[in-house]
Amino acid sequence: MPTRNIVISEHQAHLIDSLVSSGRFQNASEVLRAGLRLIEWEEAETQARLEALRDAARNGLSDVDAGRLQSFTSAQALGDHLDSLTGSALASGRPAKPVR
Repeated sequence: MPTRNIVISEHQAHLIDSLVSSGRFQNASEVLRAGLRLIEWEEAETQARLEALRDAARNGLSDVDAGRLQSFTSAQALGDHLDSLTGSALASGRPAKPVR
């Protein structure tokens, strides 16, 4: 297994010592590996969210291009529509599809 020399702050050193002395981890290497796994998970989650946003934007633009859109005469009308979608989604337990 590769070995690395790293520089950490005093606070980080105390945190590692505390996690090891609590028995949660056997040594500093386990603490650092757990931290790296969290970073890896966070990066994957961020990437998945970005892809979902990109897909939603593509779908929205496709709907606009196809003429599937709805106009609202006021901010209140838009708010009422969004409230309706939210209520439908909460009642069904899944995201509501916009009215076409």
